[in-house]
Amino acid sequence: MNFLNDLRKFLDKYYVKLPAFPKGLNDFIVSVAPWLALIFGVLAIIAGVQAFGVFSVTAPLAAYAGLQGYTFIAIVTAVILFLQGLIGLLAFSPLKAKKVKGWNLMFYSLLLGLLSPIITLNTYSILNALVGVLIGYYVLYQVRAFYK
Repeated sequence: MNFLNDLRKFLDKYYVKLPAFPKGLNDFIVSVAPWLALIFGVLAIIAGVQAFGVFSVTAPLAAYAGLQGYTFIAIVTAVILFLQGLIGLLAFSPLKAKKVKGWNLMFYSLLLGLLSPIITLNTYSILNALVGVLIGYYVLYQVRAFYK
C-alpha cells in the first residue's frame, strides 16, 4: 500500500494547485457518494457477471477465428468490472459514515479502472481511462477532507 500512498501524495502536489469546488458542491458530493457507490457497484457486478456469460459464448468463436488473446483479455476485463462493483458495495457503509476507508476504497476502484486498458494495450483506451482517472481523482481530492 506504500505505492498507493506515494501515488496519492504525488498527485496531491499537483491537485493542490487546482481550483477548489464550492462548499455546497462538496457537501452534495459527500451526501450522494455512498448511494452512487451502491448503485454503480450493483450495476458493475451485474455487468461483470453478464460479461462472463457473453465471453463464454464468444471465446470459442474467437479461438476458431485465431484470436488467441481474446479469452484472456475478456476474462480479465470481466473480473476487473466485478471487482470494481464489489469495491463499490464495500465502500457504501464507510462512505455513509464518512470514514476514510470509504474514500480509500473509491480511490482503489478508480485505479483499478486503468488495469483493463493497460492489459489490452489499446493506446486510445489507455489515454481515455487515464483522463477518466485524473478527473475522478480531482473529485476525490476535493472531498477527501470530509472523511476521517
